[in-house]
Amino acid sequence: MMVGAILTQNTNWKNVEKALANLAGKLTPQQILAMPVDTLAQLIRSSGYYNQKAIKLKALTLWYQEYDFDISQARCIEGTILRNELLAVNGIGPETADSILVYALDKTFFIIDNYTRRILHRIGFELPTGYDKLRLLLEQNIPRDITTYQQYHALLVEHAKRYCTKIPQCQHCPLNKCCQKRIE
Repeated sequence: MMVGAILTQNTNWKNVEKALANLAGKLTPQQILAMPVDTLAQLIRSSGYYNQKAIKLKALTLWYQEYDFDISQARCIEGTILRNELLAVNGIGPETADSILVYALDKTFFIIDNYTRRILHRIGFELPTGYDKLRLLLEQNIPRDITTYQQYHALLVEHAKRYCTKIPQCQHCPLNKCCQKRIE
């Protein structure tokens, strides 16, 4: 999951799936650390920006090594500490950090992605500028429960892919009647 969070930066999931398939059998943290960066880059080529992502994967794996590659050790650490650690890793920004926190480490940080912004804007919400301002606003209004955060985010992604696409499919959208259809 953590590898997927890096690979999905600036690309679609189908390209990530190809890269993950190329990594099959070579995906342990130890293998990633031992692998030359250029070899790793070629394996993840389909994800785009593969040279940068290979470096980011190495950096993330070094961070994970601090927890002896044991997810249960990392999960014992308070979420804000983990978030700050992840944000200090080369190539990990707020969205990637929060994706790792929510889906791999079971920490309640709402993920703000383009899908979330698009849906909320089109529905009619005035969105604050800045990632953390919107994240904190949503966290104040959604019960802090990991399952809720995981499902809520997954539903937003699915809704954006199915209905609230770049060219929206408003006629079939279940939010059609309450949406302000602010489409630019």
